[in-house]
Amino acid sequence: MTLEPAPADTRTAPWWADAVIYQVYPRSFADADGDGMGDLPGITARLDHLARLGVDALWLSPFYLSPQHDAGYDVADYRQVDPRFGTLADFDALREKADALGIRTIVDLVPNHTSSEHVWFQQALASAPGSPERDRYLFRDGRGPDGAEPPNNWTSVFGGPGWTRVPDGQWYLHLFDVTQPDLNWHNREVVAEFDDVLRFWLDRGVAGFRVDVAHGLVKHPDLPDWDGHTAMVEGTTRADGADPIEEHVPAPMFDQDGVHEIYRHWNEVLAEYDGDRMMVAEAWVEPAPRLAKYVRPDEMQQAFNFEFLIEGWDAAGMARAVENVMSANEAVGAPTTWVLSNHDVVRHASRFGLADPTHRPPGIGPDDEQPDAGVGLRRARAATLAMLALPGSAYLYQGEELGLPEATQLPAEVRQDPTFVRSGGAELGRDGCRVPLPWQAGAPAYGFSPTGASWLPQPAAFADHAVDVQEGVPGSTLELYRQLTALRRQLRLGTGTMAWADVHAPDEGVLAFTTEGVLVVLNASGRSFELPAGAELLLASVPDAVDGGALAPDTAVWLRLP
Repeated sequence: MTLEPAPADTRTAPWWADAVIYQVYPRSFADADGDGMGDLPGITARLDHLARLGVDALWLSPFYLSPQHDAGYDVADYRQVDPRFGTLADFDALREKADALGIRTIVDLVPNHTSSEHVWFQQALASAPGSPERDRYLFRDGRGPDGAEPPNNWTSVFGGPGWTRVPDGQWYLHLFDVTQPDLNWHNREVVAEFDDVLRFWLDRGVAGFRVDVAHGLVKHPDLPDWDGHTAMVEGTTRADGADPIEEHVPAPMFDQDGVHEIYRHWNEVLAEYDGDRMMVAEAWVEPAPRLAKYVRPDEMQQAFNFEFLIEGWDAAGMARAVENVMSANEAVGAPTTWVLSNHDVVRHASRFGLADPTHRPPGIGPDDEQPDAGVGLRRARAATLAMLALPGSAYLYQGEELGLPEATQLPAEVRQDPTFVRSGGAELGRDGCRVPLPWQAGAPAYGFSPTGASWLPQPAAFADHAVDVQEGVPGSTLELYRQLTALRRQLRLGTGTMAWADVHAPDEGVLAFTTEGVLVVLNASGRSFELPAGAELLLASVPDAVDGGALAPDTAVWLRLP
């Protein structure tokens, strides 16, 4: 079976079609002022690391003015930098240096909700029911004789109810934290405001936007009750148990058809600017053809392919995800994205070290099963090698190039994720993948902060993963990533087509495909696998991957066939 990305006659090959994009989580990347929280000057000072890594663009998670109840995804002002992170001048300096290094800058956009401290929401609270100020959000009267019951039974993705009552008796919707009221995207002021926000950052030279909760902006007009369940990344589960792949009935708060009108309009806004500006959707949508609607030629340029991430360390699951997503994207003329980790999931170097490496726990704590660090990293390196050979673009999460594991020993008193708080500790949340990076093994805070301050405590094991420990060391994870990106660019692997190879046997634990004259083989079978005779080894996930012509378990290779 041959799978192809975008047909040449429907879309050219802009930079983002095969780019390697690196996610920077600002509060955890590098701290320049010593307050224990990363900042924009810290990122600027470390941009050479990204240049040596060979990435094409960086994506900055939110750095806007915010009370930080959800790590910046509760935005109080979309046009200002939070003083914790710096100033607009600091952003300009970062973007200019990145440009000089050949690295484009993508910023996060959070259009589903604002902070409760946003001036609009404060005006809404001070105004009467039915006022224009309240119409910017989703305020409703309650149910029951005295309106004491919420307007419907929706719950928050972070746990608990999805509605909060205000003193005059009305309720407002918040699909996430109580401090994140949902906007009303049927309101013309909301539409105009985000047009202006887009242009504000485009005028400052950004290359594009990662759109948070892209599938959530439009709700069903009737706001009906719904008994399903919604979770981070994997999306919605229907209460009736129906298979969403066979019968897609979207939840009334997500993936409504009206979102596509918004993105067609935004596509027109981006087209006003010179250069290839782009948007990538964070949309927890299934099945794959439904997600592909977000990347039709007149909408967004990319959407995160979470299906590949969700399958975990399983060759059959990976193969199924590749087929599903590439076939769906091909139908609309769009390239595919690939990702294994981000700021919302347990790092794949730890997930893959669990007894069930397809399991996706919502955080790992001291009392949970502890991953096998060696096995997890070995598998993570192999999966990354396969991912970076697939046609399309790839997203890397900061620290994965160091082989960073999840921080699994964080005590309850240091956790800050609202998921942990709102679920009463039932879900540990995402703090474990957000711990600040180690730059120098022997420095305070491992080089993250000059004072040794760190907003989350760093595990002692991070010292072994520090950049200075791995720099120039053959076989280190950092050097492997540098080799991967360099060879990927040289061989133009992201731009080609792919076909399953003769040795492809996913049900037996072997993923194998060819692309641009390269044979990629991943062995998740648990036993050695005989490679084709006479093939030239280009790159292996670990130094001992190949022995006597056989590929060891939990490894992967790029080969050139004779």
